Parts: sequence; structure tokens; C-alpha cells
Amino acid sequence: MKKLIIALIIAGTLGLSMSAEAQKIGYLSADEIISLMPEAAKVDTQLNQFQQSLYTNAQDKQAELNDAVAKFYKDSATMTASLKEVKRKDLQTKVQELSGEEQRIQNLFEQKRQELSLPIQRRLQGAIQEVAKESGYAYVLPKEALLVMPPADDISPLVRKKLGIKESAVRPPATAPKK
Repeated sequence: MKKLIIALIIAGTLGLSMSAEAQKIGYLSADEIISLMPEAAKVDTQLNQFQQSLYTNAQDKQAELNDAVAKFYKDSATMTASLKEVKRKDLQTKVQELSGEEQRIQNLFEQKRQELSLPIQRRLQGAIQEVAKESGYAYVLPKEALLVMPPADDISPLVRKKLGIKESAVRPPATAPKK
């Protein structure tokens, strides 16, 4: 009985290892492919313009605050104590609002980046799934997570072709310096 159980375990293990060998595993660099997509350049341009407008707005707010502070110091000699206190509290409120501006800009920029990148990522994901299905790949892994990989399992050229990216747009890989 014991020998029968051991034989079943061995047979099951062999069956699992044989089925694992039959599954194809591919890899690719999604960032590399996205950088070659024409819409990625448009997104970069839009993000740069958006970021510039956010910083311009922040600089305008800073200039307004500086003008208000200068006006306060100029006019404070003629103000009553209660008016000075009201103006001082108003300036403190403006300073506090402006101190959180950098974080607000970063948050708005990140939201915009995600919003604009989502269609690109969806298009890439769809192409990856189609290539994997057409070519019989059970798994597709990120190239950056692998230490050793056979060049034959790189599905990047297939995905680029599916996305309509011409091979002339592909940058050659960096070569290691010779010793």
C-alpha cells in the first residue's frame, strides 16, 4: 500500500513537471515599447505643458503673496492695531495655502499622468494578450524582473509589430564595454 502511494506521488509529480515544461513563457520590456509608441510622445508633451501651467500658477500666487506682504509692511504704520491683526491673519492664511502648493501640484500632475497614460497601457496590454494567445505563450513576464532569459522568448518584436511600431524606430540595445 505504501509503495502504491509513493508511485502515485511520483507519477503526479512527473505529470506536473511535464505539463509545466509544455507551457511557453515569454518576456518583454513594457517601458521600452511604450517609449516607442507615437502616442507616448504626445502624452509627454501634454504632461510638460500641464506641469508648466501648474508651476506658472504657483509662481503667480507667490508673486501675489509677496506683493501683499510688501503692501502690508508699507501700510502697517498707518493701520489700526485691529486692522493690522486682521491683515496679518489673512497673510498667514495665504502663506499656509501656498506652503501646500508643491504637494498639490505633484498630486495633480500624478493624476493627469495616470489619466493620460491609461489608454496607452490598455492598448499595450491588449497587444500583449493577443500576441500571447496567437503565439501560445501561457505567461508573459517583465524583462526587468528576469536575470537570465533566452532571446527566442522575447516577444517584444511581436508586440511592436502588433502595435504598428516600425523596426526602424527600435533603438539598438546598449552594449557592454569591452575589456
